[in-house]
Amino acid sequence: MLDHGAPPHNGGPAAPQSEGTGMRLMRRKPVERLVAEGGRGQGGALRRSLGLWQLTMISIGATLGTGIFVVLGEAVPKAGPAVTLSFVIAGLTALFSALSYAELAGTIPVSGSSYSYAYATMGELIAWVCGWCLMLEYGVSVAAVAVGWGEYLNELLDGTIGVTLPAALSAPPGDGGIFNAPALIVVLLAMAFLLGGARESARANTVMVLVKIGALVLFCAIGVQGFRSGNYENFMPLGMAGVSAAGATLFFSYIGFDAASTAGEEAKNAQRDLPRAILLSLAIITALYVLVAAVAVGAKPWRQFTDSEATLAQIMREVTGQSFWGTLLAFCAVVAIASVVLTVLYGQTRILFAMSRDGLVPKVFARVSPRTGTPRANTLIVSLFCGVLAAAVPLGQLADATSIGTLFAFALVNVAVVVLRRSRPDMPRSFRVPLSPLLPALGLGFCLWMMGSLSTVTWVVFGVWMAVGLVFYFLYGYRRSRLAAPAPSEAK
Repeated sequence: MLDHGAPPHNGGPAAPQSEGTGMRLMRRKPVERLVAEGGRGQGGALRRSLGLWQLTMISIGATLGTGIFVVLGEAVPKAGPAVTLSFVIAGLTALFSALSYAELAGTIPVSGSSYSYAYATMGELIAWVCGWCLMLEYGVSVAAVAVGWGEYLNELLDGTIGVTLPAALSAPPGDGGIFNAPALIVVLLAMAFLLGGARESARANTVMVLVKIGALVLFCAIGVQGFRSGNYENFMPLGMAGVSAAGATLFFSYIGFDAASTAGEEAKNAQRDLPRAILLSLAIITALYVLVAAVAVGAKPWRQFTDSEATLAQIMREVTGQSFWGTLLAFCAVVAIASVVLTVLYGQTRILFAMSRDGLVPKVFARVSPRTGTPRANTLIVSLFCGVLAAAVPLGQLADATSIGTLFAFALVNVAVVVLRRSRPDMPRSFRVPLSPLLPALGLGFCLWMMGSLSTVTWVVFGVWMAVGLVFYFLYGYRRSRLAAPAPSEAK
């Protein structure tokens, strides 16, 4: 099997030592090798049990609900009524990247998602940077959404039994609390489902996705009764800068199709179904996001939106004058947001699984339980980390940090699809990005533009995160990479 990207070597023990540092950082993992290793882990293998329906539900489950149920209250003050345009811009940015994801997911159907795509096209260092961004994207996204789940849980408790959790136990430090217990609880519940197996998790997610779609349709049917056209006067009060800033914050709610691509090694027919699931889910979620945002702003003046994550339930209560509908929506939101936590947590574990199999992170993340076909230790470690993060860090900081990690990873995917087209033009592709390289270039440009809209603090956090990642890579991954050693020593 030939490596069409890495420099040739004789395969002897001294070969890796003879390579210069620059050559080692640019070594690529052949596509054929990536695909051949699909599903294999330490002590067991992942099970291929997911079809098009399950993959689409994973994609929708990881996306639909995050931006609407959780972050809408933060995005509206930034953009005003033009928040609907912010959703369109974020969705358009996601579409260009989704096309690139669809081509690569059908060509390289593995769990590593954009990390693996970068490994095959741009070399190990870029792959590591991408994988490190995905850790930020997925891990922090789980925590951000879990924070919003606690807000809706309080709404539900207040509407049903008339009590709420004390602020000290339902908000993180900096938001008036000591420890966000509900956020930790929902992450642990998602962990329990994932430990049961991919098929069982997919079934639970499907039920939750149907509940959340029903909840958003219900909101639109009731919220439109309070619609006031005057709420759309002065459509763009903070200018295009406010629209792009809100769009950048909302973009982290479009990572669902990325989560679907992490299921490449558990899909029954990944090359056929992954591209379809990615594009179908993106169309559904964008339409629902824009519709719900339009109704919400029409029913409530934009200046009255607050940082509360339970915005939709509050609007339902204000429009109807009754607590019942707001309570019902809060119940649906509790179920819906739990599905986001479940599917995004799933994606995080599968990316770490792929990186561990390549030797770039500790082997414990690639251990697979023969009984359930899941990476159990990986799931436990990631869940506990994300749960503690959710319990201790405010939502706004989490959302922006997730957005910049997502945008950076998506930018690399748009580059990777063009590189693979040029380096391996004859490789079979079940889906091809139309008008390439124009659309991937537009995707790259949109990602960079939205990254530039994020705050200086977010960039500082991102810079520190990347610096820590590079230190870890050179201390651990650079030396332990499976591509650093010839095949015989890989088995040791």
